[in-house]
Amino acid sequence: MNTFLGIDVGSVTTKLVVLDDANNVRHALYLRTRGKPLEVVQQGLREIRQKLDPATQVAGVGTTGSGRYLAGVIVGADVVKNEITAHAVAASHFVPGAQTIIEIGGQDSKIILLRDGVAVDFAMNTVCAAGTGAFLDQQAARLGIDIANVGALALQSKTPVRIAGRCTVFAESDMIHKQQMGHRVEDILYGLCQAMARNYLNNVGLGKDIRKLVVFQGGVAFNQGMIRAFEETLEMPVLVPPHHEVMGALGAAMLAREALARHNAVTQFKGFSVSDLAYRTRSFECHHCPNHCEIVQVSVDNRVVARWGGRCERWDMTEAPPLTAPLTAPVAAPNATACETCAG
Repeated sequence: MNTFLGIDVGSVTTKLVVLDDANNVRHALYLRTRGKPLEVVQQGLREIRQKLDPATQVAGVGTTGSGRYLAGVIVGADVVKNEITAHAVAASHFVPGAQTIIEIGGQDSKIILLRDGVAVDFAMNTVCAAGTGAFLDQQAARLGIDIANVGALALQSKTPVRIAGRCTVFAESDMIHKQQMGHRVEDILYGLCQAMARNYLNNVGLGKDIRKLVVFQGGVAFNQGMIRAFEETLEMPVLVPPHHEVMGALGAAMLAREALARHNAVTQFKGFSVSDLAYRTRSFECHHCPNHCEIVQVSVDNRVVARWGGRCERWDMTEAPPLTAPLTAPVAAPNATACETCAG
């Protein structure tokens, strides 16, 4: 049986999904990134290898998320796509007629507007943590509550308190103040859910034409309190699709399948044995132009296998011989000129 592998590497979690030819989910993994995306991707590959039947073939691989380039280099991805495209493709397939996607991840949040299955507008918030899963995690830990129980507790609230949710510092101070005043924990938790929903709609969703069907994706969608808070604020139903926590990986796998079929191509997947290789990542700053881009470099056994991160193509590559010069201050080639992107 042919399968397609999707990998979504985020700042907090890494997701891996295996789809069959009919886009049915065969296996799905949801792992904590722990600041080690490379090691976690390799761990995920090892776990997937154990789950798959030996006769199963991986016929295509797609990567997405903030670590999509790194994951793409490791596995030999056929498609490397941004999160907007991956989430839009998955939502359109699993929720036909979806017009608005609410996606809240560990460190960012985004809104995607779909019309006839096509993403026509989007917005992202990568600056403030007030409306993200990491902030919810932090507050649950401060209250001594397992994050998995926050939603159920929040739904028990009868008189939620209003929490200032526009800033993580103010929100935490407000929660502490409400605790000191004697408010119940469930009322504080649901007040926090309401504050996160308001913050999301007043920032990421500001000025957006939000229409039914509204789909809620990402790990935060496990929280039933957040679902109810969005439904109350939007005054419309909010649907949580199956496999909502791995929708980015699902979209990446589907995009890989489509791309290979369209071009009648063979996958570049390097095989599960890459999970045992000793990869090393480094970075350096390019001084060829005023942009001073930070270039990320991946190597195996002193052989550079990939570089990316520049605004021009000076350092972009997929294969190269071992370096003979230090990485701290690379020197441009003689007579080299900056491209139009760098020159501004």
